[in-house]
Amino acid sequence: MGRFQGKRILITGGTSGMGLAGAQRIITEGGEVAITGLSEERLERARTLLPKTSLILKSDSASEVDINTLKEAISDWGLLDGLWLNAGFAEVSSPESVTADSFNRMMNANVRGPMLQLAALSKSLNAGASVLVTSSSSTYEGAAMTSLYAATKGAVIAMVKSWASALAERGIRANTLVPGPIETNFRHFMPEDSRQQFEDFVVSQVPLGRAGTAEEAAAVALFLLSDDASYVTGSQYAVDGGLVHY
Repeated sequence: MGRFQGKRILITGGTSGMGLAGAQRIITEGGEVAITGLSEERLERARTLLPKTSLILKSDSASEVDINTLKEAISDWGLLDGLWLNAGFAEVSSPESVTADSFNRMMNANVRGPMLQLAALSKSLNAGASVLVTSSSSTYEGAAMTSLYAATKGAVIAMVKSWASALAERGIRANTLVPGPIETNFRHFMPEDSRQQFEDFVVSQVPLGRAGTAEEAAAVALFLLSDDASYVTGSQYAVDGGLVHY
């Protein structure tokens, strides 16, 4: 019997990278998974990789309509033992280039989305469930071109600390995953011509001397989602090879 035997876990943004790696491992450890994504290609690929009993939904974390649809789908599927709010996106720009539109798009996806998803799905969480939200080491890096993205991921850390207090009376834990350079989505939002140079620079700052894998990030996420972390709440766990110190 695995850690997730008889448990149901929802992962938003679960059709690629660490989300998909986590879903696959949960299944091998006896659990059932529901995942969301936006890309039809990735959704279809996930359907070939996960058991037919898995719930695979197209859903936009920035859409209130989609959040309500997700709430209904999970209500029909069953109570959740784990909720990993992993969906989000990033863009880079100088502080002078930030517009109201770019601000709203990123805040809606990365902050408003998980906030409203938790509100919508709270009643579907079993007593003793675990909530996990993906932040980013960008919060602490101070990179010149990531001020907006870093702000959204810093907001995530703040709201999860409050969730930990609010949900504790139900025995529900809430924590934050803080990934650094992870290979499968490492700075995927950057233009191709500048990405490699930036990646080389960031990796050169990592004490372990390499980017992490999706599986390594997922392993820490699953620890926090499992009963192995039954006395861990309100915390942030870095998976960054030692890149940042806080």
